[in-house]
Amino acid sequence: MLYREANASMAFVERSIYLMKRYLGWEIVFLTYTIVNAISIAFIGVAMGNTRQVLYLVVGAVLWGFLSLLFHDISESIAWERWEGTIEYTLMAPIRRITYLAGTSASTIVYGLVRTIIVLLIISRFFELHLENANLATAALILAISSISFIGLGFLGAMLPLLSPEKGPQATHILEALILLVSGVYYEVDILPRWLQPFSLISPATYTLKAMRAALLEGAGPRELSGTLILLLVMGMVLMPLGYLAFTMGEKYARRAGRLSRNG
Repeated sequence: MLYREANASMAFVERSIYLMKRYLGWEIVFLTYTIVNAISIAFIGVAMGNTRQVLYLVVGAVLWGFLSLLFHDISESIAWERWEGTIEYTLMAPIRRITYLAGTSASTIVYGLVRTIIVLLIISRFFELHLENANLATAALILAISSISFIGLGFLGAMLPLLSPEKGPQATHILEALILLVSGVYYEVDILPRWLQPFSLISPATYTLKAMRAALLEGAGPRELSGTLILLLVMGMVLMPLGYLAFTMGEKYARRAGRLSRNG
């Protein structure tokens, strides 16, 4: 059964590859936007005349590009199923729901990693960035652990299009924007108003960004970041099952209310 479910998950990965080929022009547009956006943000550091600030902003822009892609693509998977007209076939298929979500998550992670590497290579050439002191192994570990939390958040976001076919996809953008606001992607969370700062404490992106900057800018290793890594792992272990539970409950509601295949 495990082998069967794994093969079924790989089928969703293969389908994502075909969809990417079909919309290759749009993928190039989005990749170009991501690169230009990161370069524009890095120029803020250049204007300040501070090399470290350039690296600080580049790390934030590139990492947020990866994490937001995980959240965005997974949370909008149901909207894409509706767009392609395959939602009934997918959700009625004789497979476990976790198999569908695992395949969707795996394809998004691979795509996100490839896109992040391309963006980072182009930016490093553009600004001649030097990361001699960077601890790349620790950075990879941080990325792997933090991905669990954002996959869980993606599952939570994917529930919204099930609850509301009309406004659900737009609501996922609001949730993404709130995470961006309180997580210190381009600034320290200390500058946030006092009433907003507590929200940064429950965002996994806050700890991911701090740990990643410490690993890439200061060469920090797993020992120095052990507390943050454990916290991220715990958050992932909470958010993943919570997101899966929310998604299945949203699906049951959509079936009862007849909203599964509605487009408006």
